[in-house]
Amino acid sequence: MSQKAPLIKLLSGKSIPAVALGVYETPSGEAAKVVEYALSQGYRHIDSAAAYHNEQQVGQGILNFLEKTPNVKREDIFYTTKIKERDQGYENATRAIKHSLELVKGLEYIDLVLVHSPLSSREKRLGTWKALQEAVDAGLIKGSIGVSNFGIHHLKELLSWDGLKYKPSINQIELSPWLQRTELVQFCKDNGIAVEAYSPLTRGEKLDDPKLISLAKKYNKSPAQILIKWSLQKGFIPLPKSVHKDRIKSNIDVFDFELTPEEIDTLGDKNEYFWTEWDPTTAPL
Repeated sequence: MSQKAPLIKLLSGKSIPAVALGVYETPSGEAAKVVEYALSQGYRHIDSAAAYHNEQQVGQGILNFLEKTPNVKREDIFYTTKIKERDQGYENATRAIKHSLELVKGLEYIDLVLVHSPLSSREKRLGTWKALQEAVDAGLIKGSIGVSNFGIHHLKELLSWDGLKYKPSINQIELSPWLQRTELVQFCKDNGIAVEAYSPLTRGEKLDDPKLISLAKKYNKSPAQILIKWSLQKGFIPLPKSVHKDRIKSNIDVFDFELTPEEIDTLGDKNEYFWTEWDPTTAPL
């Protein structure tokens, strides 16, 4: 079994493993086996979403692993899901949270629920947050709520809301050495919001970068492992995704080497804005 990721303390007081298995685009028919295998290799953090249409299978994979591994408890595994755009708003989000929990009812609670993107309206975003806060109070969510794809202006809207009881613990955004979002990352840091990095491997589009390949050779690691390590050393929580056993295993095998500060600083391009699929962080309020 690969080494387990260290834990990071969130604003909520809960701890989150520093590397997650992302299951975006993991087919529902494969998700349970993929998740179970990842947990057997040391992963303790699984990141799903209602929009991925695999929550139930992801939950089943966790339950299958727990049944076969009695020394691992439910509280050792951190499960995340997200509320999609059409389910935003107080009443819709209240139903969506309960539905997501019903899909994984054997887990008893969800560790973290995120607002998947800011692509709705002020009323719906804040109504969703009200529903999330109530779900925390009801024990449906184990203390941690957050956002995804929020820009600084979206975060300011939430943080200045007079109904705010629990600040967001997480902002999950796309990050890589070619998409560093320094101002947004610093704003999150200044406000105690942990940053999760999705698509940390650039969906494979930068794996042939000469500097990246050079570092991979130096450390006898894959380019993907170098990118995951870059995220970790930047203080991010990377969410690499794969359905291939060898890659799932290697993606968490990144705790036996360290990049130098210069290597972290010179990998990629701070001025490049290379996003791979969508960028809701720039959406107007």
